[in-house]
Amino acid sequence: MIYVKIHDTDEGTIIAMCDESLIGRVLEEGDLVLDLKDYSDFYVGDLVDPESMEFPEHQKFNSANIVGKEAVETAIKQNLIKEENVNKVMDVPYAHAYWMNPE
Repeated sequence: MIYVKIHDTDEGTIIAMCDESLIGRVLEEGDLVLDLKDYSDFYVGDLVDPESMEFPEHQKFNSANIVGKEAVETAIKQNLIKEENVNKVMDVPYAHAYWMNPE
């Protein structure tokens, strides 16, 4: 299961996705820190089954913040991100994506 949360801001719309099992953890490697404990509110929205979720078109998003194996695999399958843009911290995949003029 993954959490999906949509943030509507003055700067545009952000989609945040995170594996349920990662919420509450802090992933650190060198200078890189993904704090899924103090910033869990950014990710915790609807808890969905990635196999049955109806994924919105990425064109309406200005950015995406995706953390975890299930979340990243779902985003790749739905063409939200590309596999070559995925990084890892503590062996956990994550990706950030930005779109200019998403409409």
